[in-house]
Amino acid sequence: MQSLLRQTVTYRWWGLGVATLLSLLAITPATRLELDERIESFYAADDPLLLRYQHSKETFGGDEFVMVAYRLEQPLNLDLSLEKEPQSSILEELGKLSQALSNVPGVHAESTQDVKRVVHNPAVLNWTPPGLSRLPAVAKRMVAPSYQILISRDHSVLTILLRLEPAERTPVSRKETFSQIRKIAKEFRLKAYVAGEPIQVHDMFRYVESDGWILGTTSTVLLTLVILLMFRSIRWVVLPLIVVHMTLLWTKALLQVSGLKLSMVSSMLTSLVTIIAIATVMHITVTFREERKRHDREEALLQTLFQLWAPIFWTCLTTAVGFASLLTSGITPVRSFGIMMGLGTLIVPVACLLVLPAGILAGAFDTDPKNVVAEAALMRSLSGIAAWITRSKRTVLVGAGVIIVFAIAGLNRLQVETDFSKNFRKESDIVQSLQFFESSMGGVGTWEVSFPAPHELTDDFLDRVADLSFELRDLNVNDEIQITRVVDLTDGIDPMRELRVKESGFLGLPRYRRLHFDEAREALHEIQPEMEPSLYNAQSGRMRIMLRALEQQPAEKKLRLIAEVERLAREEFPEAETTGLYVLLAELISSLLRDQITSFALTCTLIGLFMGLAFRNAWIGVVSLVPNVLPIVVVIGGMGWLGIPINIGTAMIASVSMGLTIDSTIHYLTGYTRRIKAGLSHDEALAETHADVGRVLIFANIALVTGFTVLTLSKFVPLIYFGVLVSVAMVGGLLGNLILLPAMLKTPATNGASTTSPPESETAQR
Repeated sequence: MQSLLRQTVTYRWWGLGVATLLSLLAITPATRLELDERIESFYAADDPLLLRYQHSKETFGGDEFVMVAYRLEQPLNLDLSLEKEPQSSILEELGKLSQALSNVPGVHAESTQDVKRVVHNPAVLNWTPPGLSRLPAVAKRMVAPSYQILISRDHSVLTILLRLEPAERTPVSRKETFSQIRKIAKEFRLKAYVAGEPIQVHDMFRYVESDGWILGTTSTVLLTLVILLMFRSIRWVVLPLIVVHMTLLWTKALLQVSGLKLSMVSSMLTSLVTIIAIATVMHITVTFREERKRHDREEALLQTLFQLWAPIFWTCLTTAVGFASLLTSGITPVRSFGIMMGLGTLIVPVACLLVLPAGILAGAFDTDPKNVVAEAALMRSLSGIAAWITRSKRTVLVGAGVIIVFAIAGLNRLQVETDFSKNFRKESDIVQSLQFFESSMGGVGTWEVSFPAPHELTDDFLDRVADLSFELRDLNVNDEIQITRVVDLTDGIDPMRELRVKESGFLGLPRYRRLHFDEAREALHEIQPEMEPSLYNAQSGRMRIMLRALEQQPAEKKLRLIAEVERLAREEFPEAETTGLYVLLAELISSLLRDQITSFALTCTLIGLFMGLAFRNAWIGVVSLVPNVLPIVVVIGGMGWLGIPINIGTAMIASVSMGLTIDSTIHYLTGYTRRIKAGLSHDEALAETHADVGRVLIFANIALVTGFTVLTLSKFVPLIYFGVLVSVAMVGGLLGNLILLPAMLKTPATNGASTTSPPESETAQR
């Protein structure tokens, strides 16, 4: 390895040339890397829940709805007479608005629904003689299914319901469709509320897209300032940035070439790679500065690389393992995030070897980083802490035991957050709209229960459907949760049976009779042509009942409601099943707790094995886990005590934090074992390691925490939690490695540990 490092320094300009060429080749594929915005991207292709959802879309044409609602200045006084139109001005205005929204590319115009189309549908005149005294009653029956869908029960809110074309059939992107809908809706004189599960998913990806640039830029600026304040050297500011951007380019290019796409948590890619790369370069910076006091620049660089190649290699490898453990997740975006971050982490040392030798040795100006302010005082303090740890080993270990018992107790209090609206800030438009629909229109959680149906409908079968709908309307789970709206085919056919048809009676006198079943279906097709096809597919032999429920609810309530609906449906139709975006999103987040435990256990196992391999000592592999596991257990247990739920961001905390905090352990153990091999006693080795390596760990963690706090600027709430909690875990890991790890080192097995860094280096001889 020393020979390879010497060659790297000798042929440094060739290395820089290779890095530059690779970067130029990576630009085109990196810019083509796409963000996968499909709801299907959350699930594995063979997931039963996803297959149900896709089958429903194929059978009934999809159920991606957008709702545009307005609160009227005064409740609508519906006379419902076709000959008289009270408050016709507002209905006419909304009718024109509805038409404009229907014309937006990506909207299925024939499926648009609004109150005016129901109340003043001219097709009713074809089935009901003018002036019939029962006409108002008939019209009221027709409007009844529209309550809590197109009109609130107090007539104060009117909604325009837009059905979206399947994404693969639209001439424009979902982004353009939603942008036009919102623009047209806001031009109306009343305040518009636009909501729907497709809008939620879309907004989430938009925030991810905008966060990627904002967070990456902000973290770069903040870390640049931190490095500049620490080392007061332009060279040591520019070099980490070059390493960061080359790493990002190569990572994105490899992802695109391999056919992968960015996921919804991809906005962290830039900031995390920035943090990892800068922390790596910072170790090189401090060590090079010390070696520069005794050697010329080239030899100082060689000695720096000799000392650090092993800890940097194992650091990047164990960090990549932490990210790779996310592959055990059942959520596709989390798995893809694990792949891209593992890949990016492994590319960092390659970029450092290709870029830094030429960058450090080029020119003669601004070569050596300056001492950090108050660095000498920090080293004296760290030496004092090492002496205290030596005297108070038992106190440290007992204190750690008490903390971990308290933290473990908090694990039993953890909850999972499946209220998808909690992924957005409270002041965002989507949350404001959701709250409006929750309070006025029964929510936006649209889903279904479907079941086999005969190829020819009968009254008896529809009676069974109506009975199930009646039970679902009365469903109440523990007086806490219920379905706010139920729509089945009988809601459309029954009002049609109230219509009359004229025919010749006795002696040719006209008489009126109610419509037969087939005539009622024909009337429904003429008046509301989309209703039957969206609920019944004769060819596939499948029928469904559409349901609506409140979106802003805890996980356990949603899952209980879904299970209860499926149970009731299977009592009437044994093959019934539930599906829809509401079900997909609820089940999606419910797997997070299991993912957290699995990925964390895998991370600990693999990192323990790698640490034992790196130092050729199994006991060191075990010891190294303790100071890193403790702060993570404290953070997760603290989430339970504080009532902070697990969401798609916090689910990754354990594995990611473990991969990052082990960095400090590797560098500390490498410095300690090197001094033991140089002949120092345990206490002397501990004091020197604490003063030398400890200050570098503090500098690196300042950079890491600074970088992670940038995530608090995100519009996507899981990223905010991720940034804050990982920062806390990083600080805890630093304390664990500076206090708990030294307290565990004085054992024969540990003192005999070997390290893969070259013991013959000048540093070891000194």
